[in-house]
Amino acid sequence: MTHAPLPHHDGSALHVSTQTPELGEKVAVRLRVPESYPSLRHVTVRSNPDHEPHWDTAWRLGSAQGWDWWEAEITVANPRHGYRWMLMHDDDATRASPKIVWVNQSGVHTGEVLDASDFSLVTQTSPPDWLTDSVMYQIFPDRYSQSSAGRQRTPPDWAQPAQWDDPVDPVMPARVRQFFGGDLDGITDRLVHLQALGIGIIYLTPFFPGASNHRYDATSFTTVDPHLGGEDALIRLVETAHRMGMKVIGDLTTNHSGDCHEWFQRALRDPDSSERSFYYFSDESSVPEYESWLGAPTLPKFNWASQQLREVFIEGPDSVVAKWLKPPFNLDGWRIDVANMTGRLRDVDLNTEVRTILQRTMCETKPDSILLAESTNDATGDLTGDAWHGAMTYPSFTRPLWSWLSAPGLSSYRTAAGTEETVPWFFGQPVGGIPAGTAREFSTAVDRFNAPIPWRVRLGNMHPLDTHDTARFAQNAAPGTVPVAVALQMTLPGLPTLFAGDEFGLTGADGELSRTPLPWARLNEPEVEERIGLYRDLIALRREHDALRCGGMRWLHTDHHSLAFLRETADESVLVFASGPNSQHQHSVLLPHDVFSAAATPDRLWGTAELTSTADGVWIHATGPSCGLWSVPGVMVPAR
Repeated sequence: MTHAPLPHHDGSALHVSTQTPELGEKVAVRLRVPESYPSLRHVTVRSNPDHEPHWDTAWRLGSAQGWDWWEAEITVANPRHGYRWMLMHDDDATRASPKIVWVNQSGVHTGEVLDASDFSLVTQTSPPDWLTDSVMYQIFPDRYSQSSAGRQRTPPDWAQPAQWDDPVDPVMPARVRQFFGGDLDGITDRLVHLQALGIGIIYLTPFFPGASNHRYDATSFTTVDPHLGGEDALIRLVETAHRMGMKVIGDLTTNHSGDCHEWFQRALRDPDSSERSFYYFSDESSVPEYESWLGAPTLPKFNWASQQLREVFIEGPDSVVAKWLKPPFNLDGWRIDVANMTGRLRDVDLNTEVRTILQRTMCETKPDSILLAESTNDATGDLTGDAWHGAMTYPSFTRPLWSWLSAPGLSSYRTAAGTEETVPWFFGQPVGGIPAGTAREFSTAVDRFNAPIPWRVRLGNMHPLDTHDTARFAQNAAPGTVPVAVALQMTLPGLPTLFAGDEFGLTGADGELSRTPLPWARLNEPEVEERIGLYRDLIALRREHDALRCGGMRWLHTDHHSLAFLRETADESVLVFASGPNSQHQHSVLLPHDVFSAAATPDRLWGTAELTSTADGVWIHATGPSCGLWSVPGVMVPAR
């Protein structure tokens, strides 16, 4: 289905005069309406300050490139100021009841729509530009690279030592104890690889000491695990990355600690200790009972009602959060593990308090740091712009992409319990495997989960094909679809996020089997070179074209097999087309002539799809899974 041009507005600079307003500031917002659209009698912006509607009349700026432009000026009245457009049609001026159309982030509607999907401006501290300018790379330190010093270290007492080429053992207890010995200096040794890829942000999973290979069970938040090289190794890594133009963020578990953590051990030993208030203990049993993450006793849950916990962990210049952002460590931000559960337990919900304290401390300590949340499912209720700059959240990109571009088989793999499984892993879903999806269902999911969040938060949302908690996308990808997936990862609004090893073409059937030590000896193999080249080329395109980093977005076409959209700025737009595994034969899409902002020949940037202009319109032809990117003229906005 080729989308007929409709009234359009998004949060980009084409349509909003600023994404960093202050309370009381006047902001210009612009709507464009295709000239082919029915004539309009009035265009009005309805804001919702203090949850009471307010109306601002728009005026017509003029026409350009087949669009009529309307502008209104709104006054930002709340920290999150919601607004939508109301269009009164001029079909019949004699009608007593004119036709009304609403435009908000969920689309164009002829009936009432929810305020939750209105466009929004946010006054809270905005993220630094480098967040949306970057591609992020996630590293699981134990499996990335081992330095010469690391090879000399004695493994920890809890570990089951493994050689770098050994297969990952997914069965408990090896699942959490198998120890390959990657370290921070090993990462530093490989930064040239990341620089050549074009990586802008390195995201480290926890570097604190723990009693497992994943280290999400921290025994301290104030030291770096000596088996990773200690504090000096972290300083060397961050300093070197900064010199090479890359940022480094850490991973913090604000939902829980490990049961061997010094705070928890003191709480266990002494019921009268201040640390006792850090956790949820029950006083109804002679044996200490406590809440933990999903019932895992090794991960006792924090009680954020404790003011002392807040002060030592997240609040103020002496907190754990601040310590690692300041010299000599100089981290550039945090990804918060299990952010969706932090501060929440049955009738308790302190999540908003925790995240806003986190944000305030980071802003006071290092104003250009970033704060990202892990939320495995629908995160829209938390992504209000009050704290999180973005999130690792799977339903807005990763899961619907898997559904569209996967062709899962029934290959066998071992589970944590040691049983054999053949149904493909799908984000913890207990039955059914990977659900089948289409290109249109993918685009619908993208819209559904982005409509309720501010535009600038959408730009900070992580777009992983996989992470350390999932199977690898390549494990179940339909033949020929990896380039399509990577192209979409790099071109849709959001923060592209690679899990280390994606660029090697690694596979893995679940979140443990995907944590394969990186095979550095294979760097020069043709298949690996080809996959690295794919990432390098598409990351370079994203870095070179502003439209792919911060431009607006407009769908042009979606059907069962394919989709097309534009990323738009005033200087340049980029047309993106993608077709999936169900289009094994030639698949053709016809776009109208006026789909581009000006009459000009598109310039091919990348891909195998073909574009031709005929008397009927603009044709895109593709065979099988395919993708294409073309540069087209930018969007002209009439002068005020």
